[in-house]
Amino acid sequence: MRAVQFSEYGPPSVVHVAESDEPHAGPGTIRIAVRASGLSTGETRLRSGAMRDVLPLSFPHRTGFDAAGVVDEVGDGVTGTRVGDEVFGMTATATRGANADHAVLVAWAPKPAAWSWEEAGGAAGSVETAVRVLDRLAVGAGQVVLVQGAAGAVGTVAVQLAAARGATVIGTARESNHEFLRSLGAEPTAYGPGLPERVRALAPGGVDAVFDCAGGSLPDLIAIAGGPSRVVTIAPDPDAAALGVHMSHGVPGGDAAVGSAADPLAVHGLAIAADLAARGRLRVPVAAAFPLTGAAAAHELSERRHAPGRIVLVN
Repeated sequence: MRAVQFSEYGPPSVVHVAESDEPHAGPGTIRIAVRASGLSTGETRLRSGAMRDVLPLSFPHRTGFDAAGVVDEVGDGVTGTRVGDEVFGMTATATRGANADHAVLVAWAPKPAAWSWEEAGGAAGSVETAVRVLDRLAVGAGQVVLVQGAAGAVGTVAVQLAAARGATVIGTARESNHEFLRSLGAEPTAYGPGLPERVRALAPGGVDAVFDCAGGSLPDLIAIAGGPSRVVTIAPDPDAAALGVHMSHGVPGGDAAVGSAADPLAVHGLAIAADLAARGRLRVPVAAAFPLTGAAAAHELSERRHAPGRIVLVN
């Protein structure tokens, strides 16, 4: 089968499609014939070598954490899912390999009929991350939440999930994405200098929690939240630990790798997302879709783009 991989650190051009042995479903897992899969910004940082000192890779490294497709193998112990079902989900964090013709999923949910394959292919990673952080912040009805970097792949989903919980959401983004954020249920504002003052004008009663998807502004975000315990970041910000801000991730090895212990993956979020999508309350914005053979171009776009949503690869 075809699989996207790279065998050395470097620019997007090191990414290529190679022939690889097919994986097979083991106990508690399923295999899908992939229709679409996601590309995360974390994957581009791994490929570039920016994280080689904290997360060294074994080569060749097969890419992709989330995918959607049709079930073609069901492992022992799996109930409620059968061959032919359309699903979306995620691979094991340590193995990845979703950007391929076949992928083994360790967590999944039925693909909502309202979602295209492109939307479903890029959904699971963003949903899991957003639910994981919103759960840690205990976001609920009546609260005010700031999402920093709200037009990105995770931010767009976090805005909708927080709104579905009954929270009031403020989202930062460049001005060209403000109307888009309003369509998702957020009150937009610009990021950059003066952010605490702008947020205070929008939420004079204060902000209960801050979800940082962008990095680089933690002192301002702490001031907005009233303390570091109400801020969680998913960005690789080197100042997070020193400032007392939790960096949420699911990286195996946790502390040694990125300075904080891994949080339990919020796989229950997949079923929540499927239910919301079925009721027309959650969409997964797709910034661009490339064929599997266009993976290098997808990586290049990921490094320079400003379009909202997720980049996906289509089989």
